[in-house]
Amino acid sequence: MSKTVIKIENISKQYKLGVVSTKTVAADINRWWNKLKGKEDPYLKLGEANDRTVVGNSEYVWALKGVDFEVKQGEVLGIIGLNGAGKSTLLKILSRVTTPTTGQITIEGRMASLLEVGTGFHPELTGRENIFLNGAILGMNKKEIKDKFDEIVAFSGVERYIDTPVKRYSSGMYVRLAFAVAAHLEPEILVIDEVLAVGDAEFQKKCLGKMKDVATGGRTVLFVSHNMGAIADLCDRVVILKHGQVYKIGSTEEMINEYINHTLNVNLKDSKTLQDTTLRRGSGELRIVDVKLHNMDNVVQTEFEVEESIKINVKCVKSSPVKEAYFMMALRSSISREIVSSTVKHDISSFCQNQATFNFEMNLTSLQLNEGIYELYYWLGSSQNENPYDVLDNLTTPLKIKRNKNSIKFSGYTLLNSNING
Repeated sequence: MSKTVIKIENISKQYKLGVVSTKTVAADINRWWNKLKGKEDPYLKLGEANDRTVVGNSEYVWALKGVDFEVKQGEVLGIIGLNGAGKSTLLKILSRVTTPTTGQITIEGRMASLLEVGTGFHPELTGRENIFLNGAILGMNKKEIKDKFDEIVAFSGVERYIDTPVKRYSSGMYVRLAFAVAAHLEPEILVIDEVLAVGDAEFQKKCLGKMKDVATGGRTVLFVSHNMGAIADLCDRVVILKHGQVYKIGSTEEMINEYINHTLNVNLKDSKTLQDTTLRRGSGELRIVDVKLHNMDNVVQTEFEVEESIKINVKCVKSSPVKEAYFMMALRSSISREIVSSTVKHDISSFCQNQATFNFEMNLTSLQLNEGIYELYYWLGSSQNENPYDVLDNLTTPLKIKRNKNSIKFSGYTLLNSNING
């Protein structure tokens, strides 16, 4: 059984909004005096969960609150959550960039961290000089760095600029070199934040391959990302953080589905219908106020089988006269966040000329998609594609495609075949 190399016990981090420390000398002395006497920090009783979407009543917030979990040697652990969930704060505490307010962390082994573009680099030094500087920061001696130097430069792909000061590097070049140093100097634990998103697709693929190599070599990887495809491809387990607390920990597939279905699916929030939601964009002459998915027997549902046809009923409201109107919808992969299938723009002008409220239907036939969960994207606009009337992106219940025992799982994508019915 693998030994535990990272043990996180009751880690919390409190901040006072807008200031450093507790703002006053008296408050800092009070905190220090209580600690000296063995009493609880009086400021730990204050504060609210770090929910960025609501207005709070306290100037103290908990970026992290009571986080507990362990990481085994050789494990690749993914950490996911919405912006503000506490992911980067946790990694900064692990990397000793900041200290926790409460709790403790036990780490066995040398750790290399890549938290943001340019971490550990001096802008006035060249790429060559920064490799040696960063390597020394990570605890490597000069001989170890020299032995890996050519491999680092080749992996980074910035050979031509290696003797140029890094202040002249693009953000992509910065992260290429920083990742190459962190991954090749053989740390026992590698901590990677979302910074890899700065790199191009080719480099991201190289990085994921390198992290797999690191993990299969018995070393440990902690990986924060919003790219569910990368998380699914790389991680053994996943931790979901929500408002600074551990929401759930489990297998990669289970946690990604949980994140997509619940944590990521902010959708209508407090609104009861699409008509009420403000989470939309567009000029507003036409608005989509309701969308229902049916099977071909007119049963409302959101889960369909591969190759099963889907009937979509759309209800719209017109608040101002329009000369023309077109409707388009698309499916976005909840894993890669990319649009994988879409309709052409359909002319619905005839429905909205004489009616303030109208409905139309689309039949999606021969739906050939992989199993999985897909977010729905709706667009209403003119033929010129400028200033759409209404755009709804992931505001309705995600569409789930499953496979029964008789159906075939397709590996490719096809355009949806659609028909408009009045």
